Amino acid sequence: MTIPTGGKQILTHGLALILTGLVWGFAPPLTPYPRLAVGAHVQFETNGLLFVVLGILLLKLPHHVGSGAVRVMVVSAWLTWLMALSEAANAWWGASQMLPVAAGQAGAAGAAPWQELVVKLCHIPAALGLILSFVLLIIGFVKHLDPAEQGPMNEA
Repeated sequence: MTIPTGGKQILTHGLALILTGLVWGFAPPLTPYPRLAVGAHVQFETNGLLFVVLGILLLKLPHHVGSGAVRVMVVSAWLTWLMALSEAANAWWGASQMLPVAAGQAGAAGAAPWQELVVKLCHIPAALGLILSFVLLIIGFVKHLDPAEQGPMNEA
């Protein structure tokens, strides 16, 4: 996968997450746990914006992010979809183990064991993928710094 191709895919995922979140914004009053539905809406919007920024950084700023790192970022976008969709489903389920504060505020007492497991299995890989993506992005930008960009403090 090339950097421009991956960057465009990441940007597209971000825009699609934002659009999905905007449409999902109509759903909270229709769910048994509207507070959890609002949480899903926020996840779609914030993660969408996160991927839009990530895509723009990859496409427009000089860096040394490799194609392998970009693949990790694209996989992270797919994992983020699963996480956000599990939160949308949770607006009906009321799972409480993975997000106890939000569940408590929503009055959710817990869901069936398989539903709790789905929420966990969707959140943990997505979180790890996002962390790894941003570590790789930071490394790619730090590697790109040349002596002229580092300023006079690094000249010795």
